[in-house]
Amino acid sequence: MPTECDLLIHAQWVLPVTAGDPELRDHAVAAAHGRILEVLPSAEARARYQAKRELNMDSHVLFPGLVNAHTHASMALLRGLADDLPLMTWLNEHIWPAEQQWVNRDFVADGTRLAIAEMIRGGTTCFNDMYFFPDDAARVCDAAGMRAVLGMIVLDFPTAWANDPEEYLHRGLEVHDHYRNHHLIRTAFAPHAPYSVSDAPLERVRTLADELGAPIHFHVHETDDEIRMSLEQHGVRPLQRLQRLGLLSPALAAVHMTHLSDDEIPLVAESGASVVHCPESNLKLASGFCRVGDLLAAGVNMALGTDGAASNNDLDLLGEARTAALLAKGIGRDPSALPASQALRMATLNGAKALGLEQEIGSLEPGKAADLAALDLSPLETQPLYHPTSQLVYASGRHQITDVWIAGQQVLRNRELTTLDQEQILADAQAWRDKIGP
Repeated sequence: MPTECDLLIHAQWVLPVTAGDPELRDHAVAAAHGRILEVLPSAEARARYQAKRELNMDSHVLFPGLVNAHTHASMALLRGLADDLPLMTWLNEHIWPAEQQWVNRDFVADGTRLAIAEMIRGGTTCFNDMYFFPDDAARVCDAAGMRAVLGMIVLDFPTAWANDPEEYLHRGLEVHDHYRNHHLIRTAFAPHAPYSVSDAPLERVRTLADELGAPIHFHVHETDDEIRMSLEQHGVRPLQRLQRLGLLSPALAAVHMTHLSDDEIPLVAESGASVVHCPESNLKLASGFCRVGDLLAAGVNMALGTDGAASNNDLDLLGEARTAALLAKGIGRDPSALPASQALRMATLNGAKALGLEQEIGSLEPGKAADLAALDLSPLETQPLYHPTSQLVYASGRHQITDVWIAGQQVLRNRELTTLDQEQILADAQAWRDKIGP
């Protein structure tokens, strides 16, 4: 007698992102209660399962929902405000003044809603955020059915969210406690950067992260200026400072890492820390080049992030995977430096691992959450089709994402958002533009 399930999706190709990176032709994914039951040939699935909803996606590739391992989601409302500037000029003269004037609870709610809508339409089902008012971001994620790891941000200076490191931590921990058992929302400690957080708060972060088993999400080695300031103020480079403070550990998701010396790469590998590569933001801000090939060769877990839309200027993680693959080849002068399968892994399972979620998401395996994206390969731009993974990474675009599920809930159906009001999101974005813009 057939086994009942909630959802049975048949696809031309399934890319489960499991050992050996298989490309499964004419396979199906069965799911129930928000979790994957089995990935199996379609013919077997039809005989084995009786589904409440069965879909035939004969021209699609089905793959794990993408994991955007570094965002400032609400900054979608600052997209294009200040472009073509170096990082510190961009921050000090444009972004931080705009944030000081405009960031409040409504800004974060509306900006997060805009970012989530864009990410879902691009196949992203989980994002790791670092921004103010994470409690409001959490409410938006909950309503939208979006999976998120929300940063308990820490800074030395006051903002609209908190006045000093002690208050940042206190308010962040309140968010952590409120959502600690939520099925979609997790938290991470998110000290901003080595130049904006002093030693005492970082030591407190390390202690709390150890106690709670929480990840630490941190900009590290992003620019030459950051390293120069660290040498002037602390006598060591930022990574050595983090090691001294006990923060260089498997809990660390180190974002950017565009300035690494030869001896720092094995240091990162030995620590078990993950690196979150944001190639397009780094290119746009001319921050430097992450040595992806060398880090991978050393055994470092490499994830992908978009950064915020104010410095990218999109939240397209599929596009980020393509850029990462091409950039690694060019920098390493090696066409095999970052193959398509590895780029897809960075955008899925490696991102989950960086967030401590590799047992929950990132691959299509029994018991994991049913976070899935389907991309239509039938357009002429992705034909003829020889290798679906290569086609996904090198030839496809996010506009070909047709359907997305998070924990078994369909949040995108035939390119239409099901849990968010697109017209209201657009109206809110325009209203903020009218307030902020010239």
